[in-house]
Amino acid sequence: MKFFSFKNFLKALLFLFSILIIVLLVSGVSYLVIDNVQKKNNLMDIEEYSPIASLIVEENNRKRSKFPFVDVHSHQWDMSYSNLKKLVSEMDSLNMGYMINLSGSGLATFAGNQTLMDLNLEKSLTNVKESFPDRFGVFVNIDFDKIDDNDFAENSVQIIINAVSKGAIGLKVYKNLGLSLKDSKGNRVKVDDIRLSPIWKICGELNIPVLIHSGEPSPFFDPIDKYNERWLHARQKPGSFRPSDKYPSFKTVMDEQFTMFKNHPNTIFINAHMGWMANDLDKLEDHLDKLPNVYTEIGAVIGELGRQPRRARKFFIDYQDRIMFGKDTYKKSEFDVYFRVLETSDEYFDYYRKRHGLWKMYGLNLPDEVLKKLYYKNALKLFPSIDKKLFE
Repeated sequence: MKFFSFKNFLKALLFLFSILIIVLLVSGVSYLVIDNVQKKNNLMDIEEYSPIASLIVEENNRKRSKFPFVDVHSHQWDMSYSNLKKLVSEMDSLNMGYMINLSGSGLATFAGNQTLMDLNLEKSLTNVKESFPDRFGVFVNIDFDKIDDNDFAENSVQIIINAVSKGAIGLKVYKNLGLSLKDSKGNRVKVDDIRLSPIWKICGELNIPVLIHSGEPSPFFDPIDKYNERWLHARQKPGSFRPSDKYPSFKTVMDEQFTMFKNHPNTIFINAHMGWMANDLDKLEDHLDKLPNVYTEIGAVIGELGRQPRRARKFFIDYQDRIMFGKDTYKKSEFDVYFRVLETSDEYFDYYRKRHGLWKMYGLNLPDEVLKKLYYKNALKLFPSIDKKLFE
């Protein structure tokens, strides 16, 4: 039939191509018009807005800490096979005496396969022992997915005992517990689930700390609107937020964690990220007062501390025996902000990641004795295997 001829097909194809060209031209013109209107009216995205302050204030940049320190919260996912020489060189330049790798079992890679996790841990411990045994500590991780198995508790306890016998110095618990982890019946596993009690108990008996990350910053549980101070984070990292139709409330997770800490007074817990209470230090004080077995660390919350220098300074002085230094994501270029907040009286300087907070930072100017406890003395109490000569 003529209607289906190749000639007509080419005509139709040419017509469609012409339409596409017109659409692209119209879109391009529209974009240029909108862009010009925005520029004319000084309209821009908040991510673009980066004003240079006219304020002239003293600057005391810190590329190296005043005293040697222990980073109790780091993640080195490739420790099982990487050459650690470059990392140690960077640590030396920062004045980092000792680093604790919380992800010794490589959970991000091997989640759901405890056998591979155990193998990764063993290789990580071996790599440390054969290269820099006095510079790194390694934590073990447990896969909680099999929480309903009859032998879950027994196996988990044995994994921890074996890991400690080979050199592991603590247990790290990831944030899926209490948030997204479900048992075989599809129920959310609570932080204070009794099925996990043997794990906390054996850690107490072995005298190893449990560093636990529960929940997220409280704004991550709030509506994502113009009133949420972490709105930019929601746009850049939407998966970080915890809408109420899918997750428990911030208060629910925190209450469960509190109950778990309270129910296991013979186990030392390190409440990571200042328990996500760095924006409510009164609450964190009450938390620590009621739980003498709990310590905390400052990983990923220096932005909260730097915006309230007077209140934060008082907290660090009052609770100087309960706080340790932690960074979380390892990036050498970001440590200077931590040192500057903790050690100087500088005013009105930038944090290194805009989505963590659209505010400026101020120094706490902590006393030397408080800094020493924060940097290494408190960690040496919890981890007696660390060589004290590194900090003399």
